[in-house]
Amino acid sequence: MNKGRGSAAEAVADIPDGASLAVGGFGLSGVPAALIEALYAQRATGLEVVSNNCGVDGRGLGVLLAAGRIARVTGSYVGENKEFARQYLSGELEVELTPQGTLAERLRAGGAGIPAFYTPAGVGTQVARGGLPWRYAADGTVAVASPAKETRDFAGRPYVLEHGITTDFALVRAWRGDRHGNLRFRRAAANFNPLAAMAGRVTVAEVEELVEPGELAPDEIHLPGVYVQRVVALTAAQAADKPIEKRTVST
Repeated sequence: MNKGRGSAAEAVADIPDGASLAVGGFGLSGVPAALIEALYAQRATGLEVVSNNCGVDGRGLGVLLAAGRIARVTGSYVGENKEFARQYLSGELEVELTPQGTLAERLRAGGAGIPAFYTPAGVGTQVARGGLPWRYAADGTVAVASPAKETRDFAGRPYVLEHGITTDFALVRAWRGDRHGNLRFRRAAANFNPLAAMAGRVTVAEVEELVEPGELAPDEIHLPGVYVQRVVALTAAQAADKPIEKRTVST
């Protein structure tokens, strides 16, 4: 089955207002920037995003955030995205913060058909007890707070119940991929991309290098094509566009 699409715009054209999206990347590493830009041009709004973070100001998911297209974020941290922090604290954006490893497992579990699991992460904190601010009111009070979660002891140790995540769509970036949707990730881009791809009911992958089926050896494939419905080949310029979130120098 040829899952190739002619452009990023074609690949995201049917994403509607209010859709839920799992988006790969960590900071600016492995972010599906071309698909995000195409979605920005497509003008879908009211999106519910699941991603480790929400990009940075002006890059990655920060593009959609600044345009007011995102209504809710499930992620691990705000990072250095000032607009993310502003929208959250002013009540414009609903944010569900969750431990990073828990978020990764929730995505993987959803993709594997596992509805829920127990984890020790968050036990004894507001993650389990509830009360974390999901949305603030304009006056700074908490308008929506997280609910309490079920806890249970196993072998004398407490665990908290977390639910798997599935989304309407997933946007991911891979190093190499074929027209059947088999993907290989490179270095840090192998962070949340495979997990996000598993969680999406319709997964769209942008690939730096598109190869023909059979060119990827079976043991090279990090994510099989069964999880991917659409593949977009990046241009050379798009593939080379890999910004650095924070530059440091040493002497």
